[in-house]
Amino acid sequence: MAEKKLNILADFPAITTEEWMAKINADLKGADFTKKLVWKTSEGFNVNPFYRLEDVEGMATLNAAPGKFPYVRGTKEDNNWFVRQEIVADDPVAANKEALEVLQEGINSIGFKVSKDKLSAKFIEELLKGIDAQIIELNFQICVRRAKELTKILVDYFQTNKYDLSKMEGSINFDPINRMLIKGTKLNVDFVKDLIVPLVKEAQNLPKYRVVNINASSLNDAGAYSTQELGYALAWGEQYLNLMVEAGIDVCTAAKSIKFNFGVGGNYFMEIAKFRAARMLWAKIVEAYKPTDENAAKMRIHAKTSMFNKTIYDAHVNMLRTQTEAMSAIIAGVDSLTVVPFDSTYQVSDKFAERIAKNQQLLLKEESNFDKVVDVSAGSYYIENLTANIAKEAWKIFLQTEEQGFFKLVLEGKIQEDIKKVSDDRLKKISSRREILLGTNQFPNFTEVAAEKIKLKSADCNCGHGELPTLPNVRAAEQFETLRLATEKAAKRPKAFMLTIGNLAMRLARAQFSCNFFACAGYEVIDNLGFSTIEDGVAAAQKVGADIIVLCSSDDEYETLAPEAFRTIGGKQIFVVAGAPACMEELQKIGIEHFINVKTNVLEALKMYSSKLGI
Repeated sequence: MAEKKLNILADFPAITTEEWMAKINADLKGADFTKKLVWKTSEGFNVNPFYRLEDVEGMATLNAAPGKFPYVRGTKEDNNWFVRQEIVADDPVAANKEALEVLQEGINSIGFKVSKDKLSAKFIEELLKGIDAQIIELNFQICVRRAKELTKILVDYFQTNKYDLSKMEGSINFDPINRMLIKGTKLNVDFVKDLIVPLVKEAQNLPKYRVVNINASSLNDAGAYSTQELGYALAWGEQYLNLMVEAGIDVCTAAKSIKFNFGVGGNYFMEIAKFRAARMLWAKIVEAYKPTDENAAKMRIHAKTSMFNKTIYDAHVNMLRTQTEAMSAIIAGVDSLTVVPFDSTYQVSDKFAERIAKNQQLLLKEESNFDKVVDVSAGSYYIENLTANIAKEAWKIFLQTEEQGFFKLVLEGKIQEDIKKVSDDRLKKISSRREILLGTNQFPNFTEVAAEKIKLKSADCNCGHGELPTLPNVRAAEQFETLRLATEKAAKRPKAFMLTIGNLAMRLARAQFSCNFFACAGYEVIDNLGFSTIEDGVAAAQKVGADIIVLCSSDDEYETLAPEAFRTIGGKQIFVVAGAPACMEELQKIGIEHFINVKTNVLEALKMYSSKLGI
């Protein structure tokens, strides 16, 4: 029997974009395509519901290759990355012990935070004892004034131990501008230049060490969107580059001394595109300085999962958040990654949380083989368009900032002000559920209490009291957490009772909505299958000591049921109608004032109810 070749595409003729649009518009039945299906992003551009080959025609990024200028597809020809863990090195012996343990468990990058008061050659010797510094990445954070001294101590230590200095990889997180943004410390350009120049010259003994850092993750943690974080990071980086070049440092040396530390948020595809755009734009910036070594244009990226979207309540959801964030960063080809442990919002992370954070990366590397494929998203019509759009919007921010000077704008508080506006806008969106935080403003754990597990105090925050305004030090969930913690501390936990009656489908749907609504404030919610009369429902509510009675039924039935319930309750409990019925105005005229629906600002409404209940 002759072998028949199968052509699975033969029965699927090509469909034009016009034909797709005709079908979509038919299904929309007259609704506006742009309003219904086009996503208007907060990053400043629109995203279509589908993309086709014609949408990427002519894009230069499609001709890019891994490891080749402008590095949109990565600065190397593989996708291996350093799995990093942060260690606070107050006691060098204890920190060394912890480092040796995590190195045995798959970590190959350490971030040591060293106190300026404890730095010495002996301290570093004890800290690095038994650690093969030539096969892992070592990173250090210390006061900017002592960065040069730390560099010299490291060079001496590595030479004494006969390491090949040309192979040592790591960084020293020297970033005085970040100190201005976080602590409010007022510095001047000459002070920074006096520190940065000798530091970079000293670090020439360690050619693979990046000693000038841009901590754009601070912007991310404060609530910045991806284009804003990227645009400012580029201006930040160029500010340092200019300072070094103006001081006589060769552009190649200057560019190779810079490392970018980005945050990575929960907008999965947007974050992938952000890192791809970042490498491309930075390469273009460095190219303008005409370096003699093309490698000088390679952006070195460390990514850290964002703190802005992490929560205290339902904290295990943080693991889901950090997992998608880790995937975004790795798919995008970052050089190293820190996954922040899920419990970092409320305590110094325990061993279990640190182990999970470490294993999240190791699973992606060892079991999912994410290190085996370079820029797996390349060629995706969607990702390529996101990359182009993010690059376009970030470049606008870069040009506007560069024109005035990043350092100058920080001194004037303009950067901090801009980030605060965005942060405040995001908090408003979260308060009204236009941006969802699972377990916080939607689908909370009804029975969870958190006050006892919180070990971090407000004084542990990184905000300062300097002369300059600082970046917002806030997480998206804090406003709901404050409300819920107040409920926990109240003398009596409020009860919200669902008076379900009438239309089965509507009463069940509205009861579910209302239970989730009031549980966001930590109230005890009491759901019911249904009552035959209003009197029965009110009697049941008052018997269990309800503070709030929520009428859950259909819009048509509210016209008669709501006034009856209102009269029966007689002001003994707060009466709430679930929905926005057409008869709302008539109901308000008889004294019914509380309605909850999808357009209600959840946070503001819950604050009001808590106030009425004396919480």
